[in-house]
Order: sequence, then C-alpha cells, then structure tokens
Amino acid sequence: MKILLIRLRLIGDVVFTTPAVAALRRRFPNARITYLVESPAEPVVRHHPGIDEVVVVERPRGLERIAYDAQLARRLRAAQYDLVVDFHGGPRSGVLALASGAPQRIGYDLPGRWWSYTTRVPWTRSLTPPRHSVLNQWALLEPLGIAPADPAADPTTMPVDADASHRVAQRLRDAGIDDTHRVIVFHVSAGNPFRRWPADAFAETAAALAQGGASRRIVITSGPSESATAESVAAHARHRAGAAAAGIVRSGEFDLSELRALLERAALYIGGDSGPLHIASTTRTPVVGLFGPTLPERSMPWRDPAIGAIAIDAGPLPCRPCHQRHCVPGDFRCLTMISPTMVIDAAERLLTP
Repeated sequence: MKILLIRLRLIGDVVFTTPAVAALRRRFPNARITYLVESPAEPVVRHHPGIDEVVVVERPRGLERIAYDAQLARRLRAAQYDLVVDFHGGPRSGVLALASGAPQRIGYDLPGRWWSYTTRVPWTRSLTPPRHSVLNQWALLEPLGIAPADPAADPTTMPVDADASHRVAQRLRDAGIDDTHRVIVFHVSAGNPFRRWPADAFAETAAALAQGGASRRIVITSGPSESATAESVAAHARHRAGAAAAGIVRSGEFDLSELRALLERAALYIGGDSGPLHIASTTRTPVVGLFGPTLPERSMPWRDPAIGAIAIDAGPLPCRPCHQRHCVPGDFRCLTMISPTMVIDAAERLLTP
C-alpha cells in the first residue's frame, strides 16, 4: 500500500500532523508513506520514523507555479498512491490530491474543494468551541477506523538531528554554557504582530529570571528576519540584570533542527503561539506559552500532561479569539495585557524542582 500525506505551509501545522503520522504507521505497518511539505517545515518530518519519503514542494510564482505544479501532479500520478490524506485543505493541496488519482482521497468538506476528495470530513472556520489543532488533523483518520487520539500515547514528535545537536553543543560551549547551567530559551519573534509579545516585556522577564540563580543562562532566539529585535532584547535585559548580565546569552540564530536540539538541552522554553512553541512541544522541556488572539486549548503542547506547561493570556476579552486579520481595538491589548510578572511567576513555578 502507498500513502501520500499533504500538509503545506506553516511549521506548527506540520508539527500538529505528527501524531496522525504515527497512527497511520501503526494502522498500516507495511505501507510506504510519503509526506508532501514545503521547505521551511521540512526539518519537522525529515527524520520521522513513520515516513519513508519526504517530498519538498517549492512555491514559485506566476506562470512558473502552473508549470511546476503540473510537473508535480504528473509525478504524484505516476507514483500510483492508494490513499491520500490532505491535512492542509487549501486550493493547491486539493488540486494535488485530486491529481494523484488515488482511489481514496480524504480531506475536509470545504466549499469549492469538496470535489477533490472521495471521503470528506466536516470542517468549520469557527474558533469556538475551541478544539486542539492535533484533533483537527486527526479527524481525517476517523474514516480509516483509527481510534481517538490521546496526548500521552500520541504526542507531537520531531526527532533530534544528530549533526544539529553537535553544532548546538559547540555553540553553547563557545558561549560559556556547560552541563552545570540551566538553559532557559526565549523566542522573541513570531510570524505576525498578533502573536508578538512586546520586546520590552521580554527584556524585563529575561533580566528577572537571570537574577533568580547563578546557574541560569537565558538564551535569546528569534526568526532570521527579527535578529535585530533579539539583539535589542538581549541588550536591554543585560542592562536591567546588573550583576546577572553575564547570564543572558545571544548566540546568533538557530535553524529549525538546531532549535529542536537546543530545546532538548533546555530547562524551560518561553515564547508566543508560533512554530518554535510547537517545536518545544515535541520535547520534554517545560513550556510557558504566551497567547494573544489565539486560544491555548487549540495549540498548547500535545504530549504527556505530566510534563510542565503553563499558558498565559489576558483572560476574557470581547475581541478574543479573533481571525488575526486586523486588531479591532487597535492596541493589541490581548498581548500588552500579559505582564512580565505573570510570565516570571509561571516560569519560576516550572523551574522549581
């Protein structure tokens, strides 16, 4: 049996499919499973033990996109898949699922795309009642007779890349961090302003946690496009930390595989609702997640509940949750109402043995 899985675009969304991948492998132990993914999220599934082949989908523009997708469609049809599961549900993924010619194609029953699939699963754009994103993906497995998901038995996963682990270990040594230090990773950027906690709040929190123990090392990370923000957070945190300033480290950027390796080493992760938070959820590292317009019920770590994880948000607001198209009040109050004190208190609870 040959199975094709499709999940394009965002890193976190690919992470949320990994429990379903493991379940499909258990259900079809002898199947050949191929995963279609875009390059930014490819490291998430590169070493997944349930996947035999990863196909990276590029995103050319204009007429090049048409020619590229036509060639990709021919490749998928030639592979003669028996089953396609489209975890994405977008126009492009729907066309690719249909083009595969697989006799069974499972996808969401979305307007304008239902015809891509032979088996359709209900979908709603409503944000309430909230349902975890892992369960949204898992729903596509129900027609295959796969039992409901359990976070302890079916956690999100991303295996550590050995080469990335060696690189990270060397970078930590170069920064003066050894096995006696407790590493606290701050990720200070996010893909859009609706998920970006203010830089000054990050700096205040980092300084306070650095002052909380001589063995602590605060490692400030960000996405490549927000390196300047991370540098600013580190500089302001050192200024606030006084004698503990040496405990605040800025060691450049980490690619996705390196971030996973860094988090394996960490004692705590702090960051907003973005891809790195979901990478952290694939580890046993405690997490403090910062939620603005999104809801913790949808994207807090999906793993053994015994592993520490605390969600921080501004509480009930008439505009929350939202679809993140524009801020109705105009001041991103769902983020600015999260105080450093709230985050520091949560971090200290998770850091206490």
